[in-house]
Amino acid sequence: MQRTSLFAPPSSFKVLDSIDFDVCAGEAVGLVGESGAGKTTLTRILIGMERPQQGRLIFEGNDVWSATPAERERFRRSVQMVLQNPRSSLDPRMRIGTALLEPMRSLRIEGDHIKRLHEVLEQVGLDKSALERFPHEFSGGQLQRIAIARALMPNPRVLVADEPVSALDVSIQAQVLNLLRDLVRDLNLGLVFIAHDLSVVAYTTSRVSVIAAGRIVEVGQPVELFTRPTAAATRNLVDAVLTVEAGLEGKAL
Repeated sequence: MQRTSLFAPPSSFKVLDSIDFDVCAGEAVGLVGESGAGKTTLTRILIGMERPQQGRLIFEGNDVWSATPAERERFRRSVQMVLQNPRSSLDPRMRIGTALLEPMRSLRIEGDHIKRLHEVLEQVGLDKSALERFPHEFSGGQLQRIAIARALMPNPRVLVADEPVSALDVSIQAQVLNLLRDLVRDLNLGLVFIAHDLSVVAYTTSRVSVIAAGRIVEVGQPVELFTRPTAAATRNLVDAVLTVEAGLEGKAL
């Protein structure tokens, strides 16, 4: 909703229009687009933070917004988010062990939480000594591993990662990307990977959707999509990549 003047009634416009987006178990799907294209709104719908005015959000055959409270609770546990900046998403006054247990408490998940802690730490490649330390004692790459560990604690089926490596040094980005790829393979996770860096998306995902002005304008395999784009929005993204050579030409990927 927006107003053209102080006393005018608010007008409305479509933020997302005719979106068809899906991810399967064991699959990493990319979502790319310019700022303002609708990525954030689509992400909020995918994780259940916003209810679409039209259309449906389907999880394992059930419409999330017309599901029973028990099914809705299962959806909340099954779809978890990894944010861009782990330093801002972790409480600086909270030990890592306590921070990792927060999802278990807030989602009322029963079971051996300490055992689950140790399982998740092993999955992300961190030592058990990390549980007694505070966020400021870790590097950016270690903090992102902790953020991924927290998302894994409820044993989700889908991870939604919003620019998970853009705040990291280039030398550390590959480690986190390899970790995400391993998790998709080993845990049969579905991964929605949102990023601006096309080479990062191409490395991590097997299918990419390009969003522009609230619509999915092109879908395909990343190398094919980024080297031979057909939609104008995809061509604009490719042309904006800064490389020594002209364009990608398949080499930057």
